[in-house]
Amino acid sequence: MSDHFGHDQANHGVHGRAQPGGLSVSENGYTLELDSTILTAGVQPVSFRVIGPDGQAVTEFTPEHEKELHFIVVRRDTTGFQHVHPVMDEKGTWSVELALEPGDWRFFADIHPVGHDGTMTLGVDVAVAGTYDPQPLPEATRIAQIGEYTVALDGGLLPGEPSELTLTVSRNDRPVTDLQPYLAAYGHLVALRVGDLGYLHVHPEGEPGDSTTAPGPEIAFMAVAPSAGTYRLYLDFQHNDVVRTAEFTVQTTKTTPRSDAAPQAAPERRGHHHSGHAHH
Repeated sequence: MSDHFGHDQANHGVHGRAQPGGLSVSENGYTLELDSTILTAGVQPVSFRVIGPDGQAVTEFTPEHEKELHFIVVRRDTTGFQHVHPVMDEKGTWSVELALEPGDWRFFADIHPVGHDGTMTLGVDVAVAGTYDPQPLPEATRIAQIGEYTVALDGGLLPGEPSELTLTVSRNDRPVTDLQPYLAAYGHLVALRVGDLGYLHVHPEGEPGDSTTAPGPEIAFMAVAPSAGTYRLYLDFQHNDVVRTAEFTVQTTKTTPRSDAAPQAAPERRGHHHSGHAHH
């Protein structure tokens, strides 16, 4: 769930919309078109377009959280998560560099075309050639460790109901109280449903500069799970000019759990730690 999910404020999840996005390559006449859906492994440029109802590449987008397009990629086994910001040329072709390992991937474009009445998330399958070594789903945990940083998750996901998720950031056991704004928020949360990678709608509580939202250690979001099940959460936060990603596996509950219920340290995993250059 990212707070750039479903920017259609009149119709977003907290007010009852619990349908995941990103399950379709085409929606409302808009289609995500990649130059190639078969790629080689490694760090490489990827280019794509958003084709509009008129059959032409869309070149005008309404910015959401400081960007005209948010691009999220993840392997189907939920590893390799990257949230990047491509650059568009005058003809409507977007380009970005990605680090890809062999396997089946899902690419998401979160967009608000000018003239359309809200944000939508388009998704497309991509095959990366090579020997695929799928990883088991990490166990459900409420603590993520990224180098010196620890992120604790409070709250839970409720099927069909809004709930609050609070993530608390510490460094070497000390609360981080000087988080840096990243894309007009102190944190961005992406949530994907395990099984089909349905992209959820999450919204941050408050924003930098509103005189009430503190720069840490807590970052709060509202979310609605469209169904019971297991979800993967990815929190991007910025500190000391580096964007880091904390990952969690969460199962929906009937009541909201708290993180002090026997937290278990999550092992640091490949792809957990993104340096700033990966977020354009």
